[in-house]
Amino acid sequence: MSTTAGMLSRADLERLVAAGEIDTVIVGFCDMQGRLTGKRVSGRLFVEEVAEHGAECCNYLMAVDVDMNTVDGYATSSWDTGYGDMVMTPDFSTLRRIPWLPGTALVIADLCWHDRGPVTAAPRSVLNRQIDRLADRGLVPYVGTELEFMVFDDGFRDAWAKGYRGLTPASDYNVDYAMMASTRMEPLLRDIRLGMAAAGMYCEGVKGECNRGQQEIAFRYDHARITCDNHTIYRNGAKEIADQHGKSLTFMAKFDVREGNSCHIHISLRDRQGSAVFADPDDELGMSPMFRSFVAGQLATMREMTLMFAPNINSYKRFVDGSFAPTAIAWGLDNRTCALRVVGHGHGMRMENRAPGGDVNQYLAVSALIAGGIYGIERELELPDPMRGNAYASSAQRLPTTLAEAAELFGKSEVARAAFGDDVVEHYLNNARVELEAFNSAVTDWERVRGFERL
Repeated sequence: MSTTAGMLSRADLERLVAAGEIDTVIVGFCDMQGRLTGKRVSGRLFVEEVAEHGAECCNYLMAVDVDMNTVDGYATSSWDTGYGDMVMTPDFSTLRRIPWLPGTALVIADLCWHDRGPVTAAPRSVLNRQIDRLADRGLVPYVGTELEFMVFDDGFRDAWAKGYRGLTPASDYNVDYAMMASTRMEPLLRDIRLGMAAAGMYCEGVKGECNRGQQEIAFRYDHARITCDNHTIYRNGAKEIADQHGKSLTFMAKFDVREGNSCHIHISLRDRQGSAVFADPDDELGMSPMFRSFVAGQLATMREMTLMFAPNINSYKRFVDGSFAPTAIAWGLDNRTCALRVVGHGHGMRMENRAPGGDVNQYLAVSALIAGGIYGIERELELPDPMRGNAYASSAQRLPTTLAEAAELFGKSEVARAAFGDDVVEHYLNNARVELEAFNSAVTDWERVRGFERL
């Protein structure tokens, strides 16, 4: 039997399917938009066929917009190539129960072509490549993601019918660290926490955040791939559990004019023996030379990598001075006004990137952090002194302020092309172009209010 609660071995699954305790297996992957995508197959079919050979899915799933419309511009998938299949190849280290769905197990899959070569633009493939680059240097990445969301008393279907206007937040005021107002949400929050724990995750706890109905459920850090896989399952499962409670929640970066949803990402490296390579007790700041160069690499590449941290039009509306979302590309010691925050000691010595919002694709963001870090380490970049005081008021270089600017920088990035490959860069540039074209052609409520009568 598996030793971690909720996690299953292949033999566990075969036994549970034979006993009738599991009848459905979700075979899923994270798409470009960060969504859990895949199919439900019968437990019997999974055991007899899918476990060994994988399951097919249309390759358009890596070439659509958020509305699932097929769009032009992707080299891997088009009408001209016939929209063939990809293969979802199960990674059995991710197999687990999904306790909020009766009789259900889930396994994360790697996307492959029929020759078993990876679909290189798939988010998990992008991350796997960066993990391999670290492994070539004897290094292993550990990551934690801090994902915030806002809860509403309206159900998802009611919210859709209202056009997401006039929704009722699950609290009436700022609930940062508040107990009483957050307790109203506790039946939902507790079910999410317990559900994720029973699905094999180490849930640390929950706290209120600044916006109305805003919460953050924290999970223990782990190997980068495990954390990103768990993030995918949690983000989808939290919505499913909210739906069962007749409520809704959103991870979008900026729902209203108040504080947005962040997804701060913490990263550290260890060697193959598990020793901390970021810490140096003899350094005045406790930072090893490798860590200093790693952070310097982030500073050097952050503008050109921002597309991987902020992938949507809405992402950039979160970057507001004085909002706890970063605008200045600077690093500091436990300084939340900087985009990069260094905290901890020993094995806990790590860097926090505060740029990603709740809408981030975590595989891509972590890949960008690794790529930037390797760039700095390889060149032994020098780290400037930490920012002291208010980075918002400093002369530090700024993050891009629009998706268009970030896409242009990403497309010109030699670092990104060397780390990810031209095919991956062009794939995600096209995704940005699709979003920009859709937004630029849309007529918004803001435009109607300003222009209907008064212009």
